[in-house]
Amino acid sequence: MTIFSLDELKNLVQNPEYPCVSLYLPMEKLGGETRQNPIRFKNLIREAENRLDEMGLRHAETVNLLKPAMELDNTDFWEIQNQGLVIFSSPNLFRYYCLPISCPQLVVVGKNFHIKPLLNLINNDGKFYILALSQNHVKFYSGTRYKLEEIAVENMPQNLAKTLLEDEFQKGVQHRVGTPRSVSYAAQQPGSVHGQGSSDREKHEREILNFCYAVDTALHETLRDEKAPLILAGVDYLLPIYQKANTYPHFLETGITGNVELLKTQELNQAAWEIVAPLFQREYEDLMAVYLQLAGEESNKIANDIKTIVPAAYYQRVDTLFVPEKEYIWGKFDLPTATVELHPEPTPEDEDMLDFAVIHTMLNGGRVYSLEPEAMPRGVKVAAICRY
Repeated sequence: MTIFSLDELKNLVQNPEYPCVSLYLPMEKLGGETRQNPIRFKNLIREAENRLDEMGLRHAETVNLLKPAMELDNTDFWEIQNQGLVIFSSPNLFRYYCLPISCPQLVVVGKNFHIKPLLNLINNDGKFYILALSQNHVKFYSGTRYKLEEIAVENMPQNLAKTLLEDEFQKGVQHRVGTPRSVSYAAQQPGSVHGQGSSDREKHEREILNFCYAVDTALHETLRDEKAPLILAGVDYLLPIYQKANTYPHFLETGITGNVELLKTQELNQAAWEIVAPLFQREYEDLMAVYLQLAGEESNKIANDIKTIVPAAYYQRVDTLFVPEKEYIWGKFDLPTATVELHPEPTPEDEDMLDFAVIHTMLNGGRVYSLEPEAMPRGVKVAAICRY
């Protein structure tokens, strides 16, 4: 089962067809409590049926819309559950995701799918890359806190031995080895590979450096417009060699050391997260400091009114958005007039305006942070830093 991601978000929100049903269910994982999962699932389906009937949908249409979800209710399905479950269903789409995080029990029916409870899966937990490098294997991964996926990279060398046998590679990078970027690796790390000062050691280092150049060249197109940190995983002497070949500006000096061929994917993911988590925390703290400074200056580059933030998010003005967890602001966004109408209780055509702002901020390349309500800056309900 696919873990929810930004790419999945894009698939869900493009061309929505009314009505969009979002079902969230926290999963019990221990003992007899697990028997409650199917019962609460049936209750959730019944609540969705009632909502759709109240909206005037013919009962046959309601049944057809929820049928794919109801068909999930079997023993095999409940045995694969994690900490949470979310189901999205509309006339033209059906998706479900087993979540590695808990979620509120929730039914939302509207013009769009409800995404906000999933924020910690796709934004707060940051994107990073891992290059798992050994002389026998090269693997490249894209990861977040809860997910690590291998990515195929065009022209990526498979291993050191095969790379050194490729004439085209030899011709393309051999001259680069003779052009020092800084103090030579041999001078910086004497004796790190084989015997100190030996010609065999120097030859082996040149071979590995050539290999690293080829890997960096292959990654160049994949990482051209990226800003996510890149972590090298490999035996300790490979890190300073690869640093010489690297051209990606967001390569981290701290790597995962050890024989990566022996590491399981989950272990690799955990080791990487321990390295990048402080970086993402600092990024959040820096952005919060920027917001507070601009607020103190009464700058027009910040906003804390949902009626201002929603059209700003839709029209690509929001760079950073802070929203409270488990809170909702119901209303409608009128596109022709770019105005927001709010209601204390949701009407059948309403959607959560916080969720609307989250979706469009992320789709337009902005950052979103989901916070505990008491952590919101200056006690506001929503806060944004705008691009202009």
